[in-house]
Amino acid sequence: RSLFGGSFHRRELHFPTETARQCIATKSQVQTNCHIAREKQHPEAASIVWPDRISFPYFFRIPDIHESRATKLPRRLGGARLRVESMATSFDPVALGPYSLGGERPVFILGPCVIESEEFLLDIAPRIQEIAQSVDIDFVFKASYDKANRSSIDSFRGMDCLEGCQLLHRVGQELGVPVTTDIHNEEQAAIAGEWIDILQIPAFLCRQTDLLEAAAKTGRVVNVKKGQFLAPWDVKNIAEKLEAFGCEQYFITERGNSFGYNALVADMRSIPWIQEDGLRIVFDATHSVQRPGGLGSSSGGDGRLAPILARSAMAAGCDGIFMETHPDPSKALSDGPNQVPLDQLAETLSMLKKIYHLVRESSAS
Repeated sequence: RSLFGGSFHRRELHFPTETARQCIATKSQVQTNCHIAREKQHPEAASIVWPDRISFPYFFRIPDIHESRATKLPRRLGGARLRVESMATSFDPVALGPYSLGGERPVFILGPCVIESEEFLLDIAPRIQEIAQSVDIDFVFKASYDKANRSSIDSFRGMDCLEGCQLLHRVGQELGVPVTTDIHNEEQAAIAGEWIDILQIPAFLCRQTDLLEAAAKTGRVVNVKKGQFLAPWDVKNIAEKLEAFGCEQYFITERGNSFGYNALVADMRSIPWIQEDGLRIVFDATHSVQRPGGLGSSSGGDGRLAPILARSAMAAGCDGIFMETHPDPSKALSDGPNQVPLDQLAETLSMLKKIYHLVRESSAS
């Protein structure tokens, strides 16, 4: 993402001035090209000025970042200005029940695409939990009660909102894990808010202000799937809407961008770019390999690539992984081609967990 051109984004990142000096001192490329300048209007603050060719993420990897805002300003000084103030509060992880998204452990959102039946759900949920426990990962159970945006009128949809949410709540209580599902309108937000821990906004609806407001006002954690049509930096507008409606616990899920017809591409650059705005981000590995409408009356996909993209996203620094799984994807009633076979899940999760810790250990050093 280019921050520059005829105009650029000014970022106000709040962290201790001493931390800024340390950042410059430890980055040789930055040290050579940057300096700290005191601001006459703000004696207690300073600015880091750097030229266009220096990457902005150098500065974002400072541990004491408090918040980030962006505004359009005229180009000046041949680069950009970073305002530094004496504040030492980091943006917090998102609390997902007993877990922390953005904490010391990765969070995995796992489950089938849709509730195929009550019997199916009550069978697969404990099997996923057993796998999660075997590799020692933090696990949120997911399933949709209604697939409202299927390609064909003849495709399987699911069940009633209230029935589905109550069933998911039962699973969460029996397993002792948070549960999540997607909502499609304000009425469903109110119903799901009574039973579900994390409300998911579908990608196609990610900018629907009324839906975001309804989800925010439930007091639940909100997960917004980034639309296939959005640039990574556009999600800041979604975050501002949620905050305006009083939602403080939310995160963004990257799920690929439209790339021609019936195809998506996952751009791993979006992970650090979204994090630059101080947002927590999960990567949806299964929907990123989807081929929307690719089978004519249903969507296709390439589920064997899902673990590969998940590994790439973990290496890029995401906070968690969203991954759908099924005992037999070829018989799944929705999005079967994208899902990871249940018998391959343990190996995949174990590898992703290792990458998560390796990345953070490297960043800390």
